Amino acid sequence: MTNVLVCIKRVPDSSSDVVLTDDAQAVDGRYAGFTVSPHENCAVELAVQIAAATGGEATVVTLGSEEAVEQLRGVLALGCTAATHIVADAPTYGPADVARELAAVVRDHEAAGRSHDLVLLGNDAADSGDFQVGIRLAYELGRPVVTGIATVEVTQEAGVDVAVARGEGPTGQDTYRLPLPAVVTVLEGGVEPRYPTVSGRMKAKKIEIEQRQPAGTPGGAKRVRLFLPPAVPSQVTVLGEGPDAAPAVVGLLAELGVTR
Repeated sequence: MTNVLVCIKRVPDSSSDVVLTDDAQAVDGRYAGFTVSPHENCAVELAVQIAAATGGEATVVTLGSEEAVEQLRGVLALGCTAATHIVADAPTYGPADVARELAAVVRDHEAAGRSHDLVLLGNDAADSGDFQVGIRLAYELGRPVVTGIATVEVTQEAGVDVAVARGEGPTGQDTYRLPLPAVVTVLEGGVEPRYPTVSGRMKAKKIEIEQRQPAGTPGGAKRVRLFLPPAVPSQVTVLGEGPDAAPAVVGLLAELGVTR
């Protein structure tokens, strides 16, 4: 039995135009709406799969404002059976702060008899791009960690529960074996996230979400500011109108190396 804790973050939907807050410390999602990072969607799918395969429990946790309960309910509808909400102002928390808060959740749950054998996170958040939380969390808990993973499964080797994590390396697929308990960060693309069903949404509404206050005072993100890359310029050339454009089109095709 493997109990999995999957960590998510409420982030602005990046499918529309990205707008920064006035202080350039975060992405402004007031007009784009909010969602969960793509990497985390895959981590959720892996958490649900592993819990189902081993007879364990998949729990979701987030640190965020009161509104982040929307994302927790969404993940509960996908198959997680418990949720913890650290109610806090997420933009004021840096990677080290978030890692400490998540570690406090793991320790408090363990003290209450709810161990989390495997902790899954997205490789980085869609809004801040921080790649540090998973590694910092593993350091806080004294657990082995591997990052940038596509798939994870839990098996037994010599009587020990082991997480077998696979991801793309510079020369092909890499395979890592980590004795549990462990921490793994997930890249999107290894699994296909599921969609919530109507019955899943109904069940999610009935699950009581554990709310807790932060265990410590945040030190902050300590970033200078975020920058938006310049827009890619676009250019259009009018070759002509009607039949008069035919020679220009033929010339362009010849220039591009297109032959009959």
